[in-house]
Amino acid sequence: MRIIQIIDSLDAGGAERMAVQIANELQIAGHESHICVTRREGLLKKTINDEVGYLFIEKKGKLGIKAMTKLKTYIVKNNIDTVHGHSTSFFTATIIKWWIPSVKLIWHDHYGNAEDLDNRKVGFLRKSSRFFDGIISVNQILKDWSIRNLKPSKVIYLRNFVSNSLEQQLLKPLPGSSGKRIVHLANLRPQKDHTTLIKAFQEVTKNTTGWNLLLVGMDFQDDYARNIKFTIEDLKLDEHIHLLGSREDTIAILKACDLGVLSSKSEGLPVAILEYGLAGLPVVTTDVGACKEVVLGYGKVVPFQDINSLSQAIQEFIANPEEAKSMAHSYQQHVMTTFGAASYIEKLETFYSSL
Repeated sequence: MRIIQIIDSLDAGGAERMAVQIANELQIAGHESHICVTRREGLLKKTINDEVGYLFIEKKGKLGIKAMTKLKTYIVKNNIDTVHGHSTSFFTATIIKWWIPSVKLIWHDHYGNAEDLDNRKVGFLRKSSRFFDGIISVNQILKDWSIRNLKPSKVIYLRNFVSNSLEQQLLKPLPGSSGKRIVHLANLRPQKDHTTLIKAFQEVTKNTTGWNLLLVGMDFQDDYARNIKFTIEDLKLDEHIHLLGSREDTIAILKACDLGVLSSKSEGLPVAILEYGLAGLPVVTTDVGACKEVVLGYGKVVPFQDINSLSQAIQEFIANPEEAKSMAHSYQQHVMTTFGAASYIEKLETFYSSL
């Protein structure tokens, strides 16, 4: 098969990571694999395999006819038969399907606000879905929503996966002491609910000493980010909470930490909790999206926006390091077995072939 992934940016987000990982793993599996970035390059560009075909079309505005023509020419030249559009790139992918009806079009729904689907804008997405040959949803809630609201021929739920093919070194020393670092891997977006985590960590600092919280993710310099910084200052946690921004050495950072936390109030299936497992971290996550289904009994799952429950779960791992180590090891094995690349690509190939 000749397949192209389409994604709007290469910022270090979950959908972007999945698009790159799928492109890489399809190439490793022997397919002619390509990836098109429509609007903005980013940190993840360096993680694309050299053998994967790469196209950046620099799309401007809603239609971006010049950019779309560039993409169409690339697809025709490379005899691409399958277009796999991710998240908001469905519009670009739909235009390609309209221009080249012979290609198979898959839309991959990574929607992170799965707990608030009633307010999801569906108008143009529903119209575009008439051109979709299939939809991939990252959790059961999104699959059910697509069946109710959209018009594709096939919808499947395919859980995200992680690839263990990349080794990294820390680009610079991390704040805090070895053995006492908590990491939260998430871009600074409201759904990630950093505020609840910060307030929960304040309680942690009252009962423990020396622990630091590392917030890794893109800072969009907006009101939400400014509120996070204000809360940290207001609670006098400047010496214990560190905003590291978006980093190229994420894997190395995780391996240098001791506990992975996700405090989201809404999710699809976050790649972060899979990466925590791959890095051998014990995990505390909120019960949103597919998080509980992923973590099972290998980590601690708490209600979202519950400061006390989140703080207590973190402190239980800190107070019981042997339990934390044992659960982390079990979770790592679970992630490698259940969410590995080989099984995912086999299921994806079957879905492609069925369309």
